[in-house]
Amino acid sequence: MEYATIKLTLADNAATIRLNRPDKMNALNSQMRAELTHAIKDMSTKARVIVLTGEGPAFCSGQDLGDGKSIAPDDLPRILEDEYVPMLNAIYDCPVPVIAAVNGAAAGAGANLALACDVVIAAESAVFIQAFTRIGLMPDAGGTWFLPRQIGMAKAMGSMLFADTITARKAADWGMIYEAISDEGFEAYWQTRIAQLASGPTEAYRSIKQAVRASYGNTVQEQLLLEAELQGVCGKTTDFKEGVMAFLEKRPAKFQGK
Repeated sequence: MEYATIKLTLADNAATIRLNRPDKMNALNSQMRAELTHAIKDMSTKARVIVLTGEGPAFCSGQDLGDGKSIAPDDLPRILEDEYVPMLNAIYDCPVPVIAAVNGAAAGAGANLALACDVVIAAESAVFIQAFTRIGLMPDAGGTWFLPRQIGMAKAMGSMLFADTITARKAADWGMIYEAISDEGFEAYWQTRIAQLASGPTEAYRSIKQAVRASYGNTVQEQLLLEAELQGVCGKTTDFKEGVMAFLEKRPAKFQGK
């Protein structure tokens, strides 16, 4: 598939997907959502880590309100169910780590696109805005699920009701994102982070994602049993054997992702 709204590169087991509508602040239109869904699913079997970032000064300004025509009220459920749900499921269910490198403003569905990823690293100049109430809507694209779990009910409700601008530093302090990094050297930094995951124990990462996702609905006993099951899977990998040998030989491990 050829992409018109994103740029995709695959190198050294890392897939980089750049939202590429800088003149629209990388707003999400129907084509971009379809291309993101396709690219993430495709790279989930070819890469050991995927990163989403934006081309130009913004990460993603959310839904493109001028996507061909004004969006009619009856279009909203269809767009969310047919286009957003597959895109967000592709991210959430991806078996390899998906990292958001938020280079600039992430607003509305653009903020929640980032929050759907496993880890969010943001430039200090980046901001996060649940901008929906500014146009008379409620948060969607998973925001009402992700935010309460990441920052608690009080801050989630406040950020959604007031649609306040939240700086990257505040987002990191609140636990909304993992890291806020100085703009200078931001891209070099996240590329180093991506390289670390791309050369890491891929099955262990997959098991971490599965276990953490399941923990929301499991009892402690169920979670302990799941950990035992998944640890058994990890223990059969070549990477586990290499990790033990590297530890005993006091050298860095060379994981193969299998």
